[in-house]
Amino acid sequence: MADDEAPVIRGNIPGSFPRSVLEERHPALIDRVRRSFPYGAEQQRALDALLNEIDGGDITPLPEEAHDHGRWAEWGYPHHGRRWLDVPFLWAESFFHRRLLEAVSYFGPGPWRGLDPFAPVKHAELRSEGVDLLLVALHDLGALPAEERLRALLLTSLPGNRADPGFETVSGGGPGECRATLVVDEVTAARDLLEPGPEGPGTVSVIAGHSGRELIADLAVIDHLLVHGLADRVVLHVKPAPHHVSDAVLADVMHGVRRLSFGPGRTAGIGERLWEAIGTDRLRLSAHPFFCAPLTFAEMPTDLRNELAGCTVSLLKGDLNYRRLVGDRLWPATTPFAPLAAHFPSPVVALRLLGSDVVTGLPAGTVNRLTATEDDWRISGAHAVVQTAGG
Repeated sequence: MADDEAPVIRGNIPGSFPRSVLEERHPALIDRVRRSFPYGAEQQRALDALLNEIDGGDITPLPEEAHDHGRWAEWGYPHHGRRWLDVPFLWAESFFHRRLLEAVSYFGPGPWRGLDPFAPVKHAELRSEGVDLLLVALHDLGALPAEERLRALLLTSLPGNRADPGFETVSGGGPGECRATLVVDEVTAARDLLEPGPEGPGTVSVIAGHSGRELIADLAVIDHLLVHGLADRVVLHVKPAPHHVSDAVLADVMHGVRRLSFGPGRTAGIGERLWEAIGTDRLRLSAHPFFCAPLTFAEMPTDLRNELAGCTVSLLKGDLNYRRLVGDRLWPATTPFAPLAAHFPSPVVALRLLGSDVVTGLPAGTVNRLTATEDDWRISGAHAVVQTAGG
């Protein structure tokens, strides 16, 4: 299917998921951020202005003094002055979060600079029973044979944090368990892609999604790749600034490694090895500005494309990265995944809970069954995919 045959997702359809995000979740997020810290009068006024704007107002650009005004002016010139509901949903989500950071002075010169507005909910999750259970599960998984353990680790990394209108989080189950139904299972193909070629193990990239529980599970996958010779080096790509509520930034990686280091038994060893791997550059941390841009992976800049082209495989985590990979369009769910991902510069493994309208690569029988039995199967987070392309 050609791109112009699959409509770009927007929020102007009554009752649609994008509309509920723009009209319900984003106002709720502003309220939650407002209550996360005792922001000053300037920040409170800016939050009020943003709330009024998304409640039926027209999109206004970033102030000219913003450090990235030029980039966002280029990305947003077709959309400024229009309703939030009428512009592409991928752009609207990204720009809303950038405007939210502007409102709380995240990039400003004053004392609020660099304060993650989502930090309280991230820290609460790290202290949660769900993460405690995950750390015990990772200890238990250490007793499995290596190949069986890799499958279990990949499935454990599927559940993540999904912000609902109340800004709560949803966690997954126990050892190797994903409470979501796996509707596309290409874990064996993923393992095959990760097997070293004749030249030995190379560099694997992991493009992170959420922080917290999901990131801790991702770190356990990275440790497995390094320990068992499936990668000579791993590059973990995170967001350069807080983005899309619970997406991982560098500080979240540090918190995750520390949490692992104080875990039970074999889990503590994961944290200790990762700490050492970061210090020896076997685990390199990267925060390219592209990952906060309102662009698809087909539009990534040359430097990032060249870096990813040098990787043996890339693990792509989460719903947003999936949308950026295949395009934020209303594809028929049976549209083959691999051709849509063929532009990516390395072989790719996508691990994702279904949490938006974008779905590809499902068998027709699965689509028919889900459509007949579940009204919101595309967005409920009750289903997951592990899909591969390239190689």
